Formats: sequence, C-alpha cells, structure tokens
Amino acid sequence: SKFLFSCVLACCLLGNLTARGEIKLEKNDDGVTVKIDNDLFTVYRIKSGAKPILWPVVGPTGKEMTRAFPMREVAGEKTDHIHQRSFWLTHGEVNGVSFWMEQGEHGTIEHQGFDKVESGPVGLLVARNLWKSKDGTVQCEETRTLRFGSSDSGRWIDFDAIFKPAGGKPIVFGDTKEGAFGVRVAEALAVDAKKGGKIVNSNGETDKDAWGKRATWVDYFGPLEGETLGIAILNHPSSFRHPTYWHVRTYGLFAANPFGVKDFTGKKEDNGSHTVEAGQTLRLRHRVILHKGDEKAGKISAEYERFAAEQ
Repeated sequence: SKFLFSCVLACCLLGNLTARGEIKLEKNDDGVTVKIDNDLFTVYRIKSGAKPILWPVVGPTGKEMTRAFPMREVAGEKTDHIHQRSFWLTHGEVNGVSFWMEQGEHGTIEHQGFDKVESGPVGLLVARNLWKSKDGTVQCEETRTLRFGSSDSGRWIDFDAIFKPAGGKPIVFGDTKEGAFGVRVAEALAVDAKKGGKIVNSNGETDKDAWGKRATWVDYFGPLEGETLGIAILNHPSSFRHPTYWHVRTYGLFAANPFGVKDFTGKKEDNGSHTVEAGQTLRLRHRVILHKGDEKAGKISAEYERFAAEQ
C-alpha cells in the first residue's frame, strides 16, 4: 500500500538519525565513563598529562581507534609526540603560553567541574576548565559540551567548546600550526604505516595534499585488525573561521586548527592570530564520526550536510 511504502521510505531516510542503544554516562574520581548499553565507548579523563582527554575511543566494531601511547604502551606503536594523547583540545599559543606541548614552560588545562552528566539515547557531558600558565595565572575560561551517540552510520562524538576571557583580560590565540582540536589515530590507520591508510578531505585532496588546506571535513581511514575503519572530523559552520584549516599528518596526527594560517599558507604576510576581547566569546564546534569503510561507505559528505544544518 501507499501507506506502507511511505513508512518504509521514511525509515530509510531517517535510518542514519536513529539512535542505536542507550548511552550510559558514569561519573568516577577520574572523569566519566561512556558506554553504549554495556559496551565501552570512551572515557572522559579530567587529567592526562596537562589536559583532559578522551581515551580509549572504541569504534563501531569494538576496536580502539586512537593511539594508546602514552597512557598505555603497545608493542609496535610509535612513541613520538607524548602530548598527542588520543583525543583532545589545546592550542600552541594562548596569550603566549603553549598548551599544546608538555615540555618546557607549558600551560595546563585544569578541570573545574561538570555542569551536566546525563545518560539517554544521546549522552551529554558539560565540563568547565581553566587554562592556566605555569605560574597559575588563568589565561582563559572554557566550557565544553560533549554529546555521544550511536547510529546506523557508526558512533559519533560532538565537541562544542566556548572560550571566554578571564578577569577582564583578552585572549590572544596565536598563529601556530600546533593546534587545536584533534586526535591521534591508531597506528595501523596512519598513512605512513603503509598498510593502506588514507586521508581524504571534502575537496577531494588526499594524504600530504590535505595538510594545511581549508575543508569542511576530513576523513582518516585504513585497515585495523582485518577491517577498514575510519575517523572523520566535521567542522560546523558556526565554528570560528569555518571552514577550518587542517593540521593533518601522514604519521597519524589529525587536528582542526583555524589559527595556524601563516604556517599553512606559507605566506609571511598572513596572520591567523585572533583576539577575544572581554565580553566576547569564541566557539570551536566539531563532530567526530567513527565509521566502517572509507569516506564513501561512511557517507561522510551526507553526514556533514546533516551536521551543518543543525543549529
């Protein structure tokens, strides 16, 4: 019947939007554990090194999709860049302080508390942080809203961060490639592992050619324990300086950075630094999709259009 056909059509159109499983968030002393029904999805850790991170990050088929080092050593896994801890938000120059590195006079992102930790078809976590220089001076305040979900397309995490000045002092985000929102993919996915890993962006640029380019999304996929899996990061139109530049490397670093313009364009006259004055805010908003297959199998282009349409 026409009614039955309409129902089937509607189900097909809504399939990717339909939640799969209950997202359970459980607070503990170290942060929040996120599960889909009883299966581990990820753990929000309030402190690892000098910042909060998500680790491990488990994909739709039960495999960890980000690098374990330095939280856990795995045979054959590279041990470079100790600050690239699984899944994070930092920046290499905030009021002259590096929050990216963990060596030298680096800053620390200090967890202040959770405003919300809620389970449901979509899990919700809201956390407050202070970005402090080594001497304890607060450089800025940041509130991050994370949403966790699972659908026919895979598992996804929304990461929406709002920065505001502290104590009437402006925030100056400096022009450096070392930033900002990113992940370090599992070793097998890295292009340099030469196992079939690949980087593709929304413009069709691949691997090394995707570095430093502006794009609405980038997908990093490859073989992981016998199947092709990918991590896509989508940059929302409401995010600062959309479409963002991408600090995505063939060795496995995968970061969205709207500030590193001079490094990315190679033009000395370019200046990507940005000042947030007292009373103003700056927003960085992304969706991370953990999916099966390549960017086509993961329907990343369509997923981006859906994400971009959200308010």
